Amino acid sequence: MASRIGDYGLIGNLRTSALVSDTGSVDWLCAPRFDSDAMFASLIGYDEHGQWALRPSTRVKEFKQRYRGDTLILETDIICDTGIVRRTEFMPLTEDGSEIIRVLEGIEGEVSMEMLLNVKFGYGAYPPLIDGIDKEFTLIAGPDAVVLRGNVEMKRNDKGVSAYFNVKKGDRIEFQMAWYMSNLQPPKPLDFEKEFRATENFWVDWSSKCTYQGKYRDAVMRSLITLKALIYAPTGGIVAAPTTSLPEELGGVRNWDYRFCWIRDSSLTLQALMLCGYADEATAFRDWLIRAVAGDPEQIQIMYNIDGGRRLTEFELDFLPGYENSKPVHIGNAASDQFQLDIFGEVLNALYLASKMGMPRKEEATRTLRRIVNHLTTIWQYPDDGIWEVRGGRRHFTHSKVMAWVAVDRVVRYIDENPDIEFDPSLLSHLRTLRERIHEEVSQRGFHKGVNAFTQSYGVEVLDASVLLIPHYGFLPADDPKVKGTVEAVENTLLRDGFVLRYENQKAGDGLPGSEGAFLACSFWLVDNYFMVGRKKEAEELFDKLLSLRNHLGLLAEEFEPSVKRQVGNFPQAFSHLALIASAHLLTNGIDDGNTIGISAMPIKEEEEVR
Repeated sequence: MASRIGDYGLIGNLRTSALVSDTGSVDWLCAPRFDSDAMFASLIGYDEHGQWALRPSTRVKEFKQRYRGDTLILETDIICDTGIVRRTEFMPLTEDGSEIIRVLEGIEGEVSMEMLLNVKFGYGAYPPLIDGIDKEFTLIAGPDAVVLRGNVEMKRNDKGVSAYFNVKKGDRIEFQMAWYMSNLQPPKPLDFEKEFRATENFWVDWSSKCTYQGKYRDAVMRSLITLKALIYAPTGGIVAAPTTSLPEELGGVRNWDYRFCWIRDSSLTLQALMLCGYADEATAFRDWLIRAVAGDPEQIQIMYNIDGGRRLTEFELDFLPGYENSKPVHIGNAASDQFQLDIFGEVLNALYLASKMGMPRKEEATRTLRRIVNHLTTIWQYPDDGIWEVRGGRRHFTHSKVMAWVAVDRVVRYIDENPDIEFDPSLLSHLRTLRERIHEEVSQRGFHKGVNAFTQSYGVEVLDASVLLIPHYGFLPADDPKVKGTVEAVENTLLRDGFVLRYENQKAGDGLPGSEGAFLACSFWLVDNYFMVGRKKEAEELFDKLLSLRNHLGLLAEEFEPSVKRQVGNFPQAFSHLALIASAHLLTNGIDDGNTIGISAMPIKEEEEVR
């Protein structure tokens, strides 16, 4: 079986990435892109579905895995009875390749090692034809091919290519594997020292540009590096996670493909990158967003592929058992066909933030803004599928209506702050009126007096953590009695071991059986709400508790399951790391006009308990 979700490290080349367990198995790799078929899929299957193991064949006392400083280079000290070996692994940042380099160095004594490469293309479905001898092998099936090189003798076996050897103090054993198109010649061997220095220098230089210098710098920096690794460099799109079907409930059916770019994440993405000094990445993502949503506003999707493509057809891989028997395994995501009203607010808020943060204006952004707000004046009244992509039918979700207000508000602000932009005065007047109308409706119908809280949808008593974002977007201040009542209701209903559930699964009617863990981004939103009303001590305590959930490398999945104290869901999750960065910035620098995803400056009260 695969390792626990939280026991993996991430390596990548800004086009795809791999998950490497602390015990030395590459259990997930899609090449050459994040959304390509996996050639190592044992993460959601068994060893037979593809992996690359590099591990001792003697008793291990301890694995000590870490990143090499502020880089994406993994180092693992393997401490055995007979000696110590250091394993170093990374993906070189070549423009047209998908290579992994793995090196073993003898530190003390002598350790016997095993290398086993088992490539299975098509998510573990297609074994390759293997050719080669001694120190170089090729593995080919259909359009995909892999070349493996090493400086020790290797052999073919029933499972792929293997090698057995000893590593003594001072020895260095190198392996490099590269994916390539089978109709081409294998790429030339890479020089380890050259690629190692280039990769290390790239990440060190990139990390040095971070402008955040608060006490949470280590956590913020690792989150930023993770986000950078999830960006598809050719287009600027950022995947929600590099994996598919890691379960939200172990053994359950809530398993989805996250190797796509969610509009939902756009405001947080721009905020995190710009606040920490990464204007180039923020601009590239803004431009990806403009291209992705170009065209008819009626056809805007909640997610796109890394190119901005729209066809994300969902199907199941029946031959895979799923992570810890969590089936089905999904490829593609049918939620891309849902109608979610909140995405219009996310797009316009992102474009507004980009302008406010000083990003150079693009005429395409202004045209997109006009088209979307015209469309929104009609559709804001419609029920939708909601932020969480529930499959239980459309409703008037409170968060969705709040985001409709955000969309209108941001357009009005954008025009007011940029008087040189041509805009129909009568439409602007209508938008001002519409903004007040939506605000009044949400305040009346989204707030349930019996619960004393904003609830999941109009007229129901079911709570939903998405309403914690109300003060973030400036809909109401955090100290408004309705917001304070909502926070208290969330504390009383949605907390599990101090962490926040998205909603109560059994009451919400989301169309799926089972339950899920605590959603980490929602827990960070509660941190923000505490801080914004002066509950600074509680905010810091919850933030520290959330930081303690990170794995040994500082990585977070989508959720945490308190009952088994494990990370669950796709991993690592961009949304969790984006929310971490936003909360850290808030705790360190307080609230000003522009450092939250909302744009209203809200005064920070003296530290006190506000209930």
